[in-house]
Amino acid sequence: MEYEVPGSFAALAPPYSDREKARVVILPVAYDGTAEWHSGARDGPRAIIEASRYLELYDIELERDISEVGIHTLPEIPPAMAGPEHMIQRVYEVTRGLLSEDKTVLMLGGEHTLTLGTVRAYRERYPDLSVLQLDAHADLRDRYLGTAFSQATVMRRVRELCPVVPVGIRSLSEEEHRFITETGITPFYAHDLISGNVANHDIVESLSQKVYITVDLDVLDPSIMSAVGTPEPGGIDWYQLLGLLHEVARDRHIVGFDLVELCPQEGPAAGAFTAAKLAYKLIGYIFEGKSE
Repeated sequence: MEYEVPGSFAALAPPYSDREKARVVILPVAYDGTAEWHSGARDGPRAIIEASRYLELYDIELERDISEVGIHTLPEIPPAMAGPEHMIQRVYEVTRGLLSEDKTVLMLGGEHTLTLGTVRAYRERYPDLSVLQLDAHADLRDRYLGTAFSQATVMRRVRELCPVVPVGIRSLSEEEHRFITETGITPFYAHDLISGNVANHDIVESLSQKVYITVDLDVLDPSIMSAVGTPEPGGIDWYQLLGLLHEVARDRHIVGFDLVELCPQEGPAAGAFTAAKLAYKLIGYIFEGKSE
């Protein structure tokens, strides 16, 4: 397999970027083969890592240098023309190997379909896993454009493995609405979060103790994050998202997470930097108060 090296997240140097010592490993995956509208998410991982070079390593909120956790950046996994199932399997195999090293994996997409690969690996390791889905779209179709494996079906496939708690949803099809009703899934819709009808505590209580978080960046309002393939008006804001993630990290064990669907060319450079800062903040929340 051929790789390209995109560089070190946050421009970290040894020892904080060493794979052996790092507690977090960044897995960049350059793939967007099932893009529905704007393509370009394949360029997202590289843009996030490049933008991360301009992060301040000291975090005001947590009063610490988060990078001391140790963050190792893997070479970028390039797209494969064999189709989404091939890419899902590749992501699964790499993630499974990293979990055998007791690493916390941060997968940078690429399109949302890739999440199925990481969740498969995490579900093997943690049978009681649940998935917190932060997303504008339900992604619960059974098939889309002739395939069962796409960014429009990914959470349907994930739910076949473990429970899913969707948060920030503000767009879905009639088919997805029927599926939600028939299966008893309880989405936390964006309008309820923004109006205050739903508290972070309600979301946390819906999760098991072991949580994997998947962040489709279109969960944020386009005024904050326009650089996505399928923007949707009415999203949550930066501090709402951070508040939820911090509460989940305090009350549950976040075992891994991903950030997907950044399309750098669809918005200003602020989009890539926002994604990089979100990744860095969540690493800080996960390891807050934990000894080295």
